[in-house]
Amino acid sequence: MIQIDRLTKRYGRARGVTELTLHVPEGSCFGFIGPNGAGKSTTIRTLLGLLSPTAGSARMLGLDCVREREKILAQVGYMPSEAMFYPEMRVSEVIRLSAALRGLDCREQAAALCEALELDIRKRIRELSLGNRKKVSIVCAMQHRPRLYVLDEPTSGLDPLVQRVFWRELEERQKGGATVFLSSHVLYEVGRYCNRAAILREGRLVVEGTTAELDIENRFFDYYEGRTGI
Repeated sequence: MIQIDRLTKRYGRARGVTELTLHVPEGSCFGFIGPNGAGKSTTIRTLLGLLSPTAGSARMLGLDCVREREKILAQVGYMPSEAMFYPEMRVSEVIRLSAALRGLDCREQAAALCEALELDIRKRIRELSLGNRKKVSIVCAMQHRPRLYVLDEPTSGLDPLVQRVFWRELEERQKGGATVFLSSHVLYEVGRYCNRAAILREGRLVVEGTTAELDIENRFFDYYEGRTGI
């Protein structure tokens, strides 16, 4: 579902990601982990065509991430790490706009998600807490039931009850055949919900495999506390 081959992204002299190669199988829930500045968000934004790669290539849904960006964005459920929307719009307007940009009628799915998340669609974005803005982001990413979800720190700012609702919904979608690619700082989430994972350090892939093989929490700290080399 995602094919990344020797992908490199640099910002002038600054490092983003370096010669990253990663393949995400269809139907998997894939965790992408690493500390701040490891290159996770750079990778995701490059996959979505929001950044241009310096070298290498990437494909999602069989489409080239540079030449076919608009087709990819129409089909993917994307949740950025920052839940930013037009502050004066009401929640209902933002959700309708997200569906309209794809030319879809998602009212039934949107209503079900808003009810499950206890999201007040009458409020303006500027009136919402971070957690409630994240709920809006969840609805926008999920209401069109895409085949592929690309989620950047999806549960940051959510309380435990909302996290449980979110994961329950995501698990149901994966069981229906969807693929999930997510970055997270919450190692427990990756170990609990993902069946494959990769650890990134300083823009480079250090290890990738099934979560059962990796023993996520111990392996992560081994790498980042210097007990294991690349």
